[in-house]
This record gives sequence, C-alpha cells and structure tokens, in this order.
Amino acid sequence: MLIRIRQALQWLSFLLFISQLICNTSFADVGTAARYGPPFLPTTCYGNDPTQFPSSNLFAAAGDGIWDNGASCGRQYLVRCISASEPGTCEPEQTIQIRIVDYALQLESTPSVSGTTIVLSETAFRTIANSTATLINVEFQQV
Repeated sequence: MLIRIRQALQWLSFLLFISQLICNTSFADVGTAARYGPPFLPTTCYGNDPTQFPSSNLFAAAGDGIWDNGASCGRQYLVRCISASEPGTCEPEQTIQIRIVDYALQLESTPSVSGTTIVLSETAFRTIANSTATLINVEFQQV
C-alpha cells in the first residue's frame, strides 16, 4: 500500500512539473536594440508626415526580423532592456511602449549599431537603458 501511494505521488509530481512547463510560456521575443537620433524624416512608413511620431517620442525603426515587408508600420511593441555588455546598463523594471515608424535599413540618420532587431529613438533608448550604451538586449512583445 505504501509503495502505491509513493508511486502515485511521484506520478502526480511528474504531472505538475509537465503542466508548469506547458503553462509557463512567454509570448515575448528577445532581440537586440540600437538607438538613433534626428533627422527622422522622411520615414519609410509615413514619409514626411510629422504626426506619425507619438508625443512621448517613444518610437522605433524595425529591423529585418520584424519588418515584415512593411506590415510592421504602425505596430506597437512593449520593450524592455534585459542585458548589455556593461553591467548596470539596463533601467530595471522599466518597460516602454513604442510605435514602428520606419525601416532600420533606410534610416535618414545612422543607428549606433547596424543589424539589430529594432532601432529605438534616443528618447526610447534612454528610458530603458543608460544613454552611453550603443547596443542592448531587449525583450519585446507586440501589443
């Protein structure tokens, strides 16, 4: 009887472990982010329309990984810094919502690093990371 109870508890523990793996999924992606400053116009998404930029100045250019042949224009993402080569670069517990307004490969100004997942405006970058950094690792999720 004691052996059956032990086997049942082991089986139950196994099922709980498997359910944790299945239920503990994240819907966010991980990538890299650089920063860029003015000039911002014209953009690939909206040309010379100055109303494309949110009043918060939290906007970005999409890299190839999320560009989606221009379908990313206007998409909004939650973005947070998760790490960088220099310790203490990320602003802990800081998440921003940005709007895609451009394509990273066609920016009017040069980003701090090429080939990233996303290129954040200076304001957006400084909100989640130390402004001296040029490249950070980010977690991002479309909203």
